[in-house]
Amino acid sequence: MHLYILLMVCMAAALGPWGPPVFGADDAVLRPRVPTDKIEEAKTWSNPFDATSENIEKGKAIFHGKAFCATCHGKDGKGLGSDIDQGSVKGPLPRNFTDKEWQAARTDGELFWILKHGSKGTAMASFIPLILTEEEAWQVLRYVRSFGQP
Repeated sequence: MHLYILLMVCMAAALGPWGPPVFGADDAVLRPRVPTDKIEEAKTWSNPFDATSENIEKGKAIFHGKAFCATCHGKDGKGLGSDIDQGSVKGPLPRNFTDKEWQAARTDGELFWILKHGSKGTAMASFIPLILTEEEAWQVLRYVRSFGQP
């Protein structure tokens, strides 16, 4: 099932009508991906898990395993920017989770909303509940947030 979803995400990325590549924290990267009529609600959601090393490790295991996040975002969280020839990419790269400006601009609730609903205009599909439980999604977000830390 996971392979099927991964193939569908890759096909969508290859066939979709994408804009120019995005490589850093510019205006396009910093714009919210949550629809305007949903963003205020999403911003009220907060991660129920503390940023403990145990919760971050659980999120890391899910990121690199069950959720296969590393497939698109890279094992280093840089959105494959360091792993691929950026000139060959058609469309935006997956989010670079190490970008501190992007990390500061997005709330956990917004990121959770994206995991639940996907991100229109990108290859980011919804992962809740097909791949992840809500609990697992929050744990993954604890790990994603750790990329923005020194």
